Amino acid sequence: MSSNERRFDAIVIGSGIGGLAAAAALAKRGRRVLVLEQHFQLGGLTQTFSRREYTFATGVHYIGGVGEAPGPDNQFGRMLRWLTDGRLRFASLGSPYDIVRLPGLEFPIDAPLTDYIARLKATFPNEVVAIDGYFRACDEAKRASVALFAARALPAPLAAIVRMFKGRLINRALGTTTAEAVREMRDSRLAALLTARWGDYGVVPALSPFAIHALVTGSYFAGAYYPVGGPAKFAEALGETVTAAGGELRTHAAVAEICVALGRVTGVRLASGESIDAPVVVSAMGAHNTAAALPKGVAPDWRKAVESLKSGVSYLSLYLGFRGDIRQHGATPANVWVYESNDVGRVWERPSDEGAPAMYVTFPSLKDAAHRDPQHHTGEVVVICRWEPFSAWAGSTLANRPEEYEATKSWIAENLLAQFKRHFPGLAPLIDFHEVSTPLSQASFVMADRGAMYGIEMSAERMSHSALRVRTPVPGLLLAGQDAAGPGVQGAFMGGFMAAAAIEPRLWREMRR
Repeated sequence: MSSNERRFDAIVIGSGIGGLAAAAALAKRGRRVLVLEQHFQLGGLTQTFSRREYTFATGVHYIGGVGEAPGPDNQFGRMLRWLTDGRLRFASLGSPYDIVRLPGLEFPIDAPLTDYIARLKATFPNEVVAIDGYFRACDEAKRASVALFAARALPAPLAAIVRMFKGRLINRALGTTTAEAVREMRDSRLAALLTARWGDYGVVPALSPFAIHALVTGSYFAGAYYPVGGPAKFAEALGETVTAAGGELRTHAAVAEICVALGRVTGVRLASGESIDAPVVVSAMGAHNTAAALPKGVAPDWRKAVESLKSGVSYLSLYLGFRGDIRQHGATPANVWVYESNDVGRVWERPSDEGAPAMYVTFPSLKDAAHRDPQHHTGEVVVICRWEPFSAWAGSTLANRPEEYEATKSWIAENLLAQFKRHFPGLAPLIDFHEVSTPLSQASFVMADRGAMYGIEMSAERMSHSALRVRTPVPGLLLAGQDAAGPGVQGAFMGGFMAAAAIEPRLWREMRR
């Protein structure tokens, strides 16, 4: 039976967490959904890959909001459990869940928030008043972000009402940078510590709106978690919800065009030439890719507005396989943010010419409660970098990269490996495997524009831009994923869920779970 003969109620482009959230939410309301994925594997940045005895995660390092306690802090987890009928389970990373290493200072980030604040005050006793003020500002900025993102999914009149009542709060949170939020700190180490985890949303403290910093770092205040069985469980569990309702999940299905007739969406045309009809299309492949897939002449003003927004920073990942018990040599489930100086707001400008200014180090196998092999463990070193050093090879393909690129990649891998060994000497003898991915990998596997880690740059302009709403100007076309809401797994999920709720309003009540 062909796709057109089956007739789908909606097509979702992209199988990352945003696309799968939209598809699963619609499926829970009886809609038959077709999910199209250009890659050979479902999951976007929740997918995993294997090398020898090691299985690596590609984009999920920890998740907030999925604990068992009642209240708004764990709403995300309740929504996931409803969408998957409890098939997704999460294990706590414990406390601390993050560790920040500055020259001469190693600071654990504890959960719950009261423990984190207590440790800050004990370490910086002369900054007690400033610390209290910082967390009050965090709470206010977080509420502003939630209101702003909620308005994105509402019809324009209702969104205007939200902005009218919350406008002053939103403007203050967007108008203050993360660096400005800590300028009252007299101890520069404290200021560096409080802003060091900007890599969780991808904009340096001097430029990032405090609203997004507060929202993202605040999502872990009640604790951090990891999916039991690894991140691939997201696609497995959400995909089962889609297929149980008569939907379909297709890989190797790149969308060449979003079809429009008489001013509204009619379906999609695949790169293979196949056309598939549906009255609704939800695009979770990023705003830039969505705009590029529209026929010429459709929504020109919206396309121009989207194209004017720049993509965020990219990143390199060094994947490590360890043979032996890494716990005995200093590794823990906590992520480690390693900085070479107290200047925490640096992006790796020239990966082929200089050492990384910072490294985010994580050990996924220690986070996964289902990992049972005590002699084989995994690690990942993530470094945020610019796209430009790799742009010369953007036209090449995975199987046909130039020798110059391969040589540069190898050089970067060896130098980054040496830097890791310097900071984790006890783990160095256990390294059994290593492989590096570059921004070109992100561009190829998940169609990330300029290899961007979090889609369009999470600037104040991007957070308030009218073009990045769930509802696009093209009737029947909705935007999902990170660009429709916020960064990371939780942000992308909410973008997908809000897109589904814009189609099926009964879903809004599930936001109160």
